[in-house]
Amino acid sequence: MEKVRIQDNLYMAVNGEWLETAVIPDDRPTTGGFSVLDQEVEALMMKEFKDFSLGKLKTDIKEMEYAISLYKKVLDTEKRNELGIKPALPLLDKIKGLKDINDLNKMAYELMLANVELPISLGVDVDMQDATKHSFIILGPSIILPDTQYYNDEATYNQLIGIYSQMAKNALAKTNLTKEEQDLYLADTLAFDKLVAKAVKSRVEWADYVNNYNPTPLKDVVESLKPFDFEGVLKTIYGANTPDTIIVYDPRAIKEFNTYFNLENFDMFKHYAYVKCLLQASQVLSLDLASNAGLFRRALVGINKEPELEKQAYQMASKYYSEPIGLYYGRKYFGEEAKADVISLVKKIIETYKERMAKNTFLEEATKEKAIKKLSTIVIKMGYPDKVDEFYTKLAITEEESYFDAISKLTKEMINHNLEELNQVVNRTKWVMPGHMVNACYNPTSNDITFPAAILQKPFYSIKQSVSENLGGIGAVIAHEISHAFDNNGAHFDENGNISNWWSEKDFESFKALTKDMILQWDGIPFHGSQVNGELVVSENIADNGGMAVTLAIMHTLDKPDFKAYFKNWARVWCLKAKEEYIQLLLKSDVHSPAELRANIQVRNFDEWYEAFDVKDTDLMYIPKEKRIIIW
Repeated sequence: MEKVRIQDNLYMAVNGEWLETAVIPDDRPTTGGFSVLDQEVEALMMKEFKDFSLGKLKTDIKEMEYAISLYKKVLDTEKRNELGIKPALPLLDKIKGLKDINDLNKMAYELMLANVELPISLGVDVDMQDATKHSFIILGPSIILPDTQYYNDEATYNQLIGIYSQMAKNALAKTNLTKEEQDLYLADTLAFDKLVAKAVKSRVEWADYVNNYNPTPLKDVVESLKPFDFEGVLKTIYGANTPDTIIVYDPRAIKEFNTYFNLENFDMFKHYAYVKCLLQASQVLSLDLASNAGLFRRALVGINKEPELEKQAYQMASKYYSEPIGLYYGRKYFGEEAKADVISLVKKIIETYKERMAKNTFLEEATKEKAIKKLSTIVIKMGYPDKVDEFYTKLAITEEESYFDAISKLTKEMINHNLEELNQVVNRTKWVMPGHMVNACYNPTSNDITFPAAILQKPFYSIKQSVSENLGGIGAVIAHEISHAFDNNGAHFDENGNISNWWSEKDFESFKALTKDMILQWDGIPFHGSQVNGELVVSENIADNGGMAVTLAIMHTLDKPDFKAYFKNWARVWCLKAKEEYIQLLLKSDVHSPAELRANIQVRNFDEWYEAFDVKDTDLMYIPKEKRIIIW
């Protein structure tokens, strides 16, 4: 390939040669950066699971036995194929047998525990106003397509719904419905889905998650949801302890509830619930049903084939037993030396952040003090938890249970566990990511940062890499997560994880102006025939910007800082080759900017970039000083 100047395209100059020859696996939409690490961890753990299943490996983590048991059920194709659709028919027949809304109201709790779609989605979550307790939350039902905007593009809608329809037809043909019923059920499913899509939030609206917090008196919610007996469902679950306030995550969907669910269209909803349940159940039935159930997702992300059976088995075990698997991985493959080194780096980043906050030019002293207090109380979760959450002891499955029955049992336990949390104090020691996940996160309601063991590898981190390289990799990722405490969402939460206006009015207006600048810097950037939605990706861009600012500040304290190595490893971390379908999906629905743009756009805001590579105003990677943005 033609050599690219780093001053014109950092991302391609660093990654271009690799991208030219890299091959995306047939069963994945991407390769590179995060994806390569994830593939390596997956391959390693698949080998471990195979050895466990053959009795070659043992562990004292009891819950791993349950994971291995589920793994074996996925691989038992003889039993799965022999049973076919039979295990799911009793549940499907219950849905088909619903005569009217009264029937639905009587069976709503039972259907909810079976993970059948109801006219609303409901559950329990941490209360954003008081993060020590939980609240009951509701929102509208799910939609078929990834976002509401797909429904406004006729060509895209027809293409994707055509694939979904074929998948549904294939599955419906295996049921005991007549051909006439099959056609009606599918038509009604698509019609009901369109009604829901007009009422529920878009991805851009969901990205502003502080707006999820809408405390509403129970009586008002009950009135909005008639003829669905929401209060009856709550009383079935909680009896005398029924909450009197509900947190409405999607007010429009609840306000417009009767536009998609009412007495006249009950059969339409019933058919929608049936088809949704059928396709969900198909994933854990015979091989042909399971393969068919993945048809729509594979088309959506551009995957050519489904994963091999052993991989499917491991992925399913990992889905339901993530914490014990993560603990096993962390104990075996994450060294204490690396853990201590990275924790030391986190503390250095937090201290540098505090210094930068103290010198901030747009905040008043009182606001600075509160921001520094929030930084001082961030909890660090590094590698993996000390033990498996007690909840996993409830997830034992028996040898006799079919694959479908085992998943149904696990699903019921998980839903019940979530519902039971309503009247329990929030467990802040809980990990939101397992040790074998290649990712990291900040949790605003607990003011903590989680770095699973699996991400603490090259190119992100290595004891053998230079400090400059590690700062451009894991350092920038760590600082990115800390910066989420001060993005357009995290800024609304205090050091205790509660929604709290700890800003002066003037300071928050200044922050909002900078946030708007960040939106405008990214909005409309052309990418793969489409363009970036600056509003959708603003929180992640603020975090990238803050992560780079604070790690570059640390670079200046090193004896021999290598800014070229820093920026090159930053670009290396975001290396990604992806299927075109997946790129288009992310552009419409992901709160993260495209990886190539994350590598190339953010660096232009910093003087160090221009100095490191002598970037001039004639170079493509140049923007004038007045257009550069640094928030934190």
